[in-house]
Amino acid sequence: MNIFGAKQNNAPLPGLYATSTDFCRIFEQDMDRLYLLSLMLTGDHELAEKCFVAGLETSRSGNPVFKEWAQSWARRSIVQNAIRAVHPRPTDVLSSRTELDRTKPAALAAILLLPTFDRFAYVLSVLEGYPLQECALLLNCRRDQVNTARLRALQEVVNSVERGDAIKSINPESQLLQDRGRFHRVLPLAATA
Repeated sequence: MNIFGAKQNNAPLPGLYATSTDFCRIFEQDMDRLYLLSLMLTGDHELAEKCFVAGLETSRSGNPVFKEWAQSWARRSIVQNAIRAVHPRPTDVLSSRTELDRTKPAALAAILLLPTFDRFAYVLSVLEGYPLQECALLLNCRRDQVNTARLRALQEVVNSVERGDAIKSINPESQLLQDRGRFHRVLPLAATA
């Protein structure tokens, strides 16, 4: 009952909120983009798959989300799961990789060469368009640390382009051709869980 004595109805309005089926459809339609986001954040195919599947599960079983926000919520769940899996910190200044992976598109390889925290700052602020303050909140650090990491990452990507190591743009549709078959097998398993 509310303060006026009337009964409250807390049930979500039908058709207003995204359903589990809506999220499964989003993850299936945007599989390449969502997996690419996961891969760029985690820097590892195995972790990227886990974050993708966890993102689907989080989206399906989480709080109700308006249908219009479902696509953004799916991307946000990927980001949050990647942060939980990798734990990027401003002290992560060394890259675990030392040379470009020639089996990957050049721009993706250049991003994967970035130190973990710089990579997160770059992907979230530059590629995903998150404001610096929101990145700082997500990464549990100060805004100036995100800005410094973003600038270092931008400089490194520019240097890679100038050296000819990377192309100037990222085309998400062409990034995952080698992993596409493997991922189509993962999604139906997650969708039925």
